[in-house]
Amino acid sequence: MSTLHTINKSPFSHSTLASCLQVCGKQDGILLLEDGVFGALASSPCAEELATIIETGVRVYALKGDVNARGLQEKIRAGILLTDYNGFVQLSIEHKCVQSWY
Repeated sequence: MSTLHTINKSPFSHSTLASCLQVCGKQDGILLLEDGVFGALASSPCAEELATIIETGVRVYALKGDVNARGLQEKIRAGILLTDYNGFVQLSIEHKCVQSWY
């Protein structure tokens, strides 16, 4: 069963992204939203782990509106896919389960 993991906390102040990466399977997806988009930075505390999981085929998305609101458009690392709210809904439909990490 595939799961869409949503992360809304910054990895600079919370361990939610690190915890998610430990249990994320190859068919899962990760959506970074709100302050979670800071996890998409190359300087993120989870940058190496995120790069490794992307290489295994896990798709990692960042909500474009939240990226733009924080002025991070030019700082998002390669391999992170930007999506909008319609894309968020589509991802929710494509995965069997949605797990929010707080």
